[in-house]
Amino acid sequence: MSTSTLERLREAARETFDWDTLKPGQREAMEAVVAGRDVLAVMPTGYGKSAIYQVSALLLDGPTVVVSPLISLQQDQVAALEEAGAGAEAVAVNSAQDRRENAEAWRSVGGGRAEFLFLSPEQLAKEEVTDRLRALRPSLFVVDEAHCVSSWGHDFRPDYLALGAAAERVGRPVVIALTATASTPVQAEIVERLGLRDPLVVSRGFDRPNIFLDVVRHPDDHAKRRAVVDGVADLPGPGLVYVATRKDTERYAAALAERGLRAAAYHAGRSAGDREDVHRAFLDDELDVVVATSAFGMGIDKPNVRYVVHADAPDSLDSYYQEIGRAGRDGQPARAVLHYRPEDLGVRQYFATTSVDEEALRAVLTAVRRADGALALKDLRARTELSARKAAGLVNLLQEVGAVRRERRGVAAVGDEAPGRVADRARELTDSRERINRSRVEMVRGYAETLHCRRQFLLGYFGEPHAGRCGTCDVCAGPQEREEDGVEDVMADTDVLAGTGMPEGGDVPERDGGPEGDGRPGPHPGAEDPFPLQAAVEHREWGRGVVMRHEGEDRITVFFEREGYKTLGRDLIAAQDLLRRV
Repeated sequence: MSTSTLERLREAARETFDWDTLKPGQREAMEAVVAGRDVLAVMPTGYGKSAIYQVSALLLDGPTVVVSPLISLQQDQVAALEEAGAGAEAVAVNSAQDRRENAEAWRSVGGGRAEFLFLSPEQLAKEEVTDRLRALRPSLFVVDEAHCVSSWGHDFRPDYLALGAAAERVGRPVVIALTATASTPVQAEIVERLGLRDPLVVSRGFDRPNIFLDVVRHPDDHAKRRAVVDGVADLPGPGLVYVATRKDTERYAAALAERGLRAAAYHAGRSAGDREDVHRAFLDDELDVVVATSAFGMGIDKPNVRYVVHADAPDSLDSYYQEIGRAGRDGQPARAVLHYRPEDLGVRQYFATTSVDEEALRAVLTAVRRADGALALKDLRARTELSARKAAGLVNLLQEVGAVRRERRGVAAVGDEAPGRVADRARELTDSRERINRSRVEMVRGYAETLHCRRQFLLGYFGEPHAGRCGTCDVCAGPQEREEDGVEDVMADTDVLAGTGMPEGGDVPERDGGPEGDGRPGPHPGAEDPFPLQAAVEHREWGRGVVMRHEGEDRITVFFEREGYKTLGRDLIAAQDLLRRV
């Protein structure tokens, strides 16, 4: 990057956002974008991910397309750009605006007045939209909340899977993928699904030391519910309480209101107007607490959230990290509390179970093969009588097994493999996903039950090293306080890793997310580690993987592409030659 270009970036940042300096990762990403290179940026909310495209766009010819999943989030982003006075207009095209407003937005972009155009992934599924964008010759194609493209990540949305093809249809400008949370496997899938070309991957700021990590274990559901209400009532707000079901949002909100808190329930079953009212009231400090399902949170950039409480275990540590990251964005102390019963993970394992509707899959494949050329999605839905969401999901699955491809005007068949064989490969892929999802649930168990530093465990899941003894988790701050409501902690003398319940030094069987091996010390201190963090490895049974975390000197956790998370004893690896570097 030339000195003159770097200075232009700095000048644009100063003039547009009044920033005297760029944060680590921002400058490198901007330099790559201006040089024409794709970028994946993994940075916490409030770090300045959006500045990567906002500043870079001012140095490039052509409008910037920003794919954003929620209309409310689009509105916030447009308002933020207007408030910053970026010197370039920002507009959105979405279903919440009338035809006149959307037409005016298109005119602003076409006339060169608007630099930034915000769209939903559903908009980009429309042929007329991608045709109009192609004519505008955009310079940047930005995918916000890019973790939604990953079926291994939280907040998965099938419509995101078509964005790689959409970028090609609009002329394949430089692609920027942005997300606040993505473990190494999720990053790899984002790169693959969006078709990023030699991307610069920038990951910053996984550690949030101002958030105290706490897990409270309960003997039964009644005790847990009582403790959640009592605990939240005593915490300084505002805050968020996450629950697993819509019914519980109403129950907990009512119980907290009885304790004098301004509480509201939020879930996808409420009307759009009600959800918007809760959203705005929370942002405006008119509520003390929102009790919500995972439907609440994407785009919530509220700096003074003092706590995030989980009344139920999350489905993965990806989801958990994203949700607790909504606390303490002002840098002040905040608290993340997980109320935990091992039995609750049974529900998560149930929802991790997936299956293929083979009859519907065959119907979609048959319809695409019988079409004269590419079949538009609306015509596919008409021929198969499937819902838009189910049809899109099955098309994505068929695309992943190589039986169809997305083209500019729809979906086209690839090859003539027997439908039964296509269905078999789709089922194998789905079974692999189920194993992965179950292993992710087991990693939640490992986090909740570890007797070691929780921050080290959590950061290790994302492939970021941490020495441990953070001082800001319940284990490091006071392991003697691991009793709840007078119930003795049954783990006190057991080294539980990823839910095996096996004591350190005992014989440990293989299992999803669990250790194998006898737990004896690993490589001699000072010896070069044969399996460092982020090393690519291959298991003779489970295939390729990435080393995600070290557990002391005797165990490592590896994410395998087909199987998910596995924790292995180093001695057994050596004795049976289970792993090799690749």
